[in-house]
Formats: sequence, structure tokens, C-alpha cells
Amino acid sequence: MVLDSHRGKIDFMMDPVARAMIRVHPNNISLMALVLAAAAGVMLYFSYDNWVLLPISAVVVLVSGFFDGLDGKVARLAGMADRRGDFLDHVLDRYADVLMIGGVAVSAWCSPYLGMMALIGVLLTSYMGTQAQAVGAKRMYAGLLGRADRIVLSFLIPLVQMAMVLLGSPDISLFGIEFNAFEAMMMWFAVVGNLTAIQRAASTYNWLRKA
Repeated sequence: MVLDSHRGKIDFMMDPVARAMIRVHPNNISLMALVLAAAAGVMLYFSYDNWVLLPISAVVVLVSGFFDGLDGKVARLAGMADRRGDFLDHVLDRYADVLMIGGVAVSAWCSPYLGMMALIGVLLTSYMGTQAQAVGAKRMYAGLLGRADRIVLSFLIPLVQMAMVLLGSPDISLFGIEFNAFEAMMMWFAVVGNLTAIQRAASTYNWLRKA
């Protein structure tokens, strides 16, 4: 999944909302996205013992992602886009990632070691994207796992896990190994996230060699 390159396809949904919220400061929208991400992380943490929180957390993740994409549009429409706002948006995005994914990482849904590797993969992916910009290249969104991909998976997996719980089997078995939907997601973040970070680092390094 590489959904970051397809963000423009949902502009028909976001543009009317951005125009309606043009009087709201973009930084406040960024903060709203962060608060929702924190709420989602808390619900995901407690959802192991209360599966009703799973669909609620999925919706909150999606709304948080929507607001995260909305702040930049409002800033451009209102003529308020600047480097400070862009910087703040990146900072809050990283906290949002940690809060949402960290809610699963420290919960009973997965091993804390797997959770740690997932967080490393996610943070390094984002770091390599901004580091490319820091050395003079364009901000890099390319790779196997972008933020839009993480938002979509963080929305879908709680719903899949809820369906598995309702069917009476919260875990599945593959080649004799039992795991749940959240563990599969965290493994994806850990492996593909780090691969994406390496891919972005290699692309930036090659660009620097030619620059």
C-alpha cells in the first residue's frame, strides 16, 4: 500500500470542509488531530478487555487522520501557510503516531518488543522523509509505508480484530504460529516501516551523489 500519492483523490471530501473551517486557525486543527490520536491510543490500550472500544477507536483514528490532512488545506485557503505551521504539523504528527501506535504497543494485544520495533519503523520512516528535505532534496513521501497507509491500517485492523472476537477466535494460526490482527499490523509496521526508511535513505543518498 502506498496511499500518500493518492491523497488528492479525497479532495472532493476535504475541500468543502476546509472552506467551512476557514476561520479556524490551522494550528488548532492540528491540535484537534493530536487530541483525537491520543484518545484513539487510550481506547486501543483498553480495548483488549473491552472490545466495544475497537470500532469506536477505528472511527476516532479516521477522524484524526482527516483533521491531519485538513490543517494544511485550511492554511493555504486562509493564506496562513508558513514554515512554522509546517514544522508544528510535523511535530504533532510524530506525537500522534506514537500515541496511536503506542496504545497498541504497550497493550495486551502484542509483545512490547514487537511494539517497540513497530514504533522504530514508523518514526524512522517519517524521519527519513523530513531528513531528505533537510539536506536540500524534496520532502520524501515515497516508499512502501507512508502515513496515509498507517492511518488506513489503524482504522481497518481494529474492525478486523472485532470481527475475529465476535466470531469467537481473537487469534489465527499460520504454520503453527498464533497471532491476532494487531500483531500482524505491528509486524507490518516493524518490517515494512524499516524497509521504507532504508528505501528513503538510499534514495536521498543517491540524490546527494548526483547533486
